Amino acid sequence: MTHVSGHDRAQRLLLPESLDEYVGPDNPVRFIDAFVEELDLAAAGFARVTAKATGRPGYSPGDLLKLYIYGYLNRVRSSRRLEAETHRNIEVIWLLRHLKPDFKTIADFRRDNSKAFRPIFRQFVLLCRQLDLFGRELLAVDGTRIKAVNNKDRNFTRASLSEFIRLADAKLEDYLRRLDQSDAAESPAGGARVKNLAEKIAAIGARRTRCTQMLAELDKTGENQISLTDPDSRAMAAHTHVAVGYNIQVAVDAKHKLIVEQQVTNQVVDMGLLTQTAAPAKEVLGIEKIAVVADRGYFKIEDIEACEAAGIEPYVPRPQRARRSRRAYSARMSSATAQPLTAFFVQPASSCKPIRHHLCVR
Repeated sequence: MTHVSGHDRAQRLLLPESLDEYVGPDNPVRFIDAFVEELDLAAAGFARVTAKATGRPGYSPGDLLKLYIYGYLNRVRSSRRLEAETHRNIEVIWLLRHLKPDFKTIADFRRDNSKAFRPIFRQFVLLCRQLDLFGRELLAVDGTRIKAVNNKDRNFTRASLSEFIRLADAKLEDYLRRLDQSDAAESPAGGARVKNLAEKIAAIGARRTRCTQMLAELDKTGENQISLTDPDSRAMAAHTHVAVGYNIQVAVDAKHKLIVEQQVTNQVVDMGLLTQTAAPAKEVLGIEKIAVVADRGYFKIEDIEACEAAGIEPYVPRPQRARRSRRAYSARMSSATAQPLTAFFVQPASSCKPIRHHLCVR
């Protein structure tokens, strides 16, 4: 009994297998190919859809878009890794018909057509709706943080700028006092030290001026943070790790867990983003009413009321508060309405059922 052996690599075949036989009929790459072929890339805003009459031929935007979508579905983000897949991955070789664009071409395509991707994603959502892949009854909204290019050392808040200015003033005062002591001593050996102190004073003064300018810019714009590399990024806490990035909001349909809508924001917390994310998803699904669930980080009375006004039925648990805070909250709610407090909290705390304004009492 021997092991299973493969074919001899040097064996010549009279009727060799075609590339299409290596890709099954249910392979997702066939859907990617059919989906992109039906798109109007020029209307979506892609560049170089029509080839020029002269010059060196370039890659079709449709082929590069197929490669980009394949990489998105298979979590291959790097342009260099996508280039490697075009040489070794049989699915990508089938999808691109043996085309092998280099990593710079792939990166330039994503950079030059970044605004055209969103209409394509919208077309995909509409196609899923036509195929009845959305239940259109329940949405789940949640957010995630992604890291920006901006380093933490190049992100400043009002508190950090004010603290540095305070420390810089104290340091400058100390340096000036030491200079006065050196002048009073009139030591001939102190010339080098005096020069060193003068350089430190100049460096701290220049940085203090820069911090003062950034603080004035924050006062002018009304923002709480400023980032030097990625101006739109903000310092955010994700899993107890603080990094500079963005807050990505996603609305997912409950039937097949397909993403209906996504929003990119630099708001640090999720509070107040429920309507902003769920309303466009409801519009895309083309329905009058829909339910949406989210965690307690989205709890905000004004946002919940805005959801109800937009035909969205929100289910958001009320945040846990200290006993004293709960009493103060209940007093505000009872004074703001003519109805008794029991009209808002008619269920026992252990039931955790949605009630008026869909507040879950725990």
